[in-house]
Amino acid sequence: MNLTVPMETRTAWTERLREMHGISGERRNDRRYDLQLQLRWKLIRRRRILESGMGHTIDLSSGGICFDPGRRLPVGLNVELSICWPVLLHEVAPLQLLVSGRVVRSDDHRTAFRMVQHEFRTAGSSPDSHTSSGPVRVPSPVVCLSAR
Repeated sequence: MNLTVPMETRTAWTERLREMHGISGERRNDRRYDLQLQLRWKLIRRRRILESGMGHTIDLSSGGICFDPGRRLPVGLNVELSICWPVLLHEVAPLQLLVSGRVVRSDDHRTAFRMVQHEFRTAGSSPDSHTSSGPVRVPSPVVCLSAR
């Protein structure tokens, strides 16, 4: 009786084990950075602002942001974030990171957000600057620069 396994089967089995290991381990493709930055959020549905509030980031990556909005947000809805960025433009002008995307997970203290679009703006040229309340200004951020 011959118990050797053909090479194609061994390769397929090895690949299958590799995939199974990936399911239980770290599945994120993007490096996450622990940064606690103040932000303002807007919950959007059909181009209308349903709700807004203040919060702070927990961690960021190039694909998404985990943040604390102060309450549970509905999964699947669009959110716009205006994040107070800790670096000045030309060492003079404060910056905001404006991000839009969709809520993918949420509980009472954390909301995971998949980023769709982002851009940096100076704090004085935010999209809210045309409103009577002026530009969105958030208190100075508390920054933790450790990478995960």
